[in-house]
Amino acid sequence: MLYYLSQYLLQVTAHTNWADTLSPLRIFRYITFRSAGAAVTALLLSWVIGPKMILWLKQIKFGQAYADKAELAGGLAARIHDKRGTPTMGGLLIVLSMTLTTLLWAEWNTQVQLILLVVLGLCALGFHDDYTKITQSSAGGAKSRTKLVVQFVLALGVGIYLWFVPATSRLITDIIVPFYKHPVATGAVGLGLTLTVLTIVGSSNAVNLTDGLDGLAIGCTLIVSFAFLILTYLAGNFKTAGYLQIPYVPGAGELTVFCAALIGAGLGFLWYNCHPAQMFMGDTGSLALGGALGVMAVLIHQPFVLFIAGGVFVLEAASVMLQTGWFKFTRRRTGTGRRIFLMAPLHHHFERKNWHENQVVVRFYILCFLFVVVALSTLKIR
Repeated sequence: MLYYLSQYLLQVTAHTNWADTLSPLRIFRYITFRSAGAAVTALLLSWVIGPKMILWLKQIKFGQAYADKAELAGGLAARIHDKRGTPTMGGLLIVLSMTLTTLLWAEWNTQVQLILLVVLGLCALGFHDDYTKITQSSAGGAKSRTKLVVQFVLALGVGIYLWFVPATSRLITDIIVPFYKHPVATGAVGLGLTLTVLTIVGSSNAVNLTDGLDGLAIGCTLIVSFAFLILTYLAGNFKTAGYLQIPYVPGAGELTVFCAALIGAGLGFLWYNCHPAQMFMGDTGSLALGGALGVMAVLIHQPFVLFIAGGVFVLEAASVMLQTGWFKFTRRRTGTGRRIFLMAPLHHHFERKNWHENQVVVRFYILCFLFVVVALSTLKIR
């Protein structure tokens, strides 16, 4: 909105006495300026809305009234406070701040519209899941099949749209892998659509699984988002993309503004989510944030880079799949199910090994930072 307003004012005052006075508005043409503005705006908006949202969620009793997985397994023995009663659905704060800020500072191109559509769709899905948990006082929530179907439809819709539009079809038909400058496959529509769906759905669910300790999911999301702040800017700049020999995607620079808004909103939410948390993001936030990372990776033609940068999310999701698969396999073979980890997802395994909650969170931050460094190294090692 600010971009369009500034350009309109510059246009109507051209060749008038106001032209020199309003010439500083040209700064709105720079993505770096608008990204900085988006980050600060989203942060301030989160700080303003946050206390009011916490109070509102408490008043309508939208708090976690059920025991979480760690408590059911005895993992809360080392915790100072009981998490029950803490307001959930705090993801509304992130999505609201991020969306309003993006609309305010970004140029509304196709990439921005697609990512906002997916974020709002997954936020609605997460809200339904959280609401079901609260009203039924059960950690079960919405049916897993329902959630997967909605995620699959949204992701496939993004993939098909990108494929049908000539300007973006190569994002689906060409397969790019890290550390290699040329596509490893071209014209691979089926593989490209499959990869798109797996990236968006997998990222959404992986962040959701990581959301189990105060500040863990949002902190790791912020670290990965800083990497994509750089990647989206480079992918949208013809000169830097050509120099680094990475895919150039026209219009992808506006995703930098969205990413900055995500970072600002995420930092604002972390202010209230750090230990001891005043509110949780719930599936309302985790599904939306994971989906946002997945869509960004697809839109800049770097889905495999997300797999590296989001290594913590991958480990969390893999721990659940391995634990579930091994338990079912051993129960079928021996009659007694066995476990690989003390508890899954992985962060609860370390809680059961008597790591304090803050130890787990900070050490996972360090791992996430290392994964991001490796992911960024793909820009030069090609």
